Amino acid sequence: MEKIIELEILGLSSNHSQSGSFTLILGEVNGSRRLPIVIGMFEAQAIALEIEKIIPNRPMTHDLFKSFASGFNYEIDRIIITDMKEGVYYAKIKCKSDLIEAEIDSRPSDAIAIAIRFGAPVYCTEKAMSEGEVDNFEFDSKEEKSSAKKPTQKFVTKKEPSLKDFSLDKLNQMLEKAINNEDYERAARIRDEINKRN
Repeated sequence: MEKIIELEILGLSSNHSQSGSFTLILGEVNGSRRLPIVIGMFEAQAIALEIEKIIPNRPMTHDLFKSFASGFNYEIDRIIITDMKEGVYYAKIKCKSDLIEAEIDSRPSDAIAIAIRFGAPVYCTEKAMSEGEVDNFEFDSKEEKSSAKKPTQKFVTKKEPSLKDFSLDKLNQMLEKAINNEDYERAARIRDEINKRN
């Protein structure tokens, strides 16, 4: 079985390169590696609300999932970020009841929003970590801890890694993803950075 690495949520950073999105910063437990994952505004809000223990007036989708699963005596055992292909992360939610164990495909953002509602641990494979990890992510260690632990802390805004920090292969992956997502403004910036190197 492939080695898996336990992660903790270090914080949420506004994503300046993609309007309306955030970067979820995950950190290796008892390690120094960081795994930033770009997520949508809705998922960022769902994660932040649960971290800050803010109860919305009406249940959000991830709260509904918890109520539904609990109603059928399902527990979330763990979530695992399994892979990254062409800049897109993949995850699985491992859940169980008295009678059955199941594994559900999920986006990592949804899986993490669900995991924190169940108090379930978050893991990733070594492959996913090595594909997506970023060294020296600009994030103050005090803010890392406080952004995830303190109920009063709001979104932490930190600078995104520069395009200059990525390899040519990674930039080409990011360019393809931006085009697929119809984020042409970001695609143009990535293309310009690639052109500078050619």
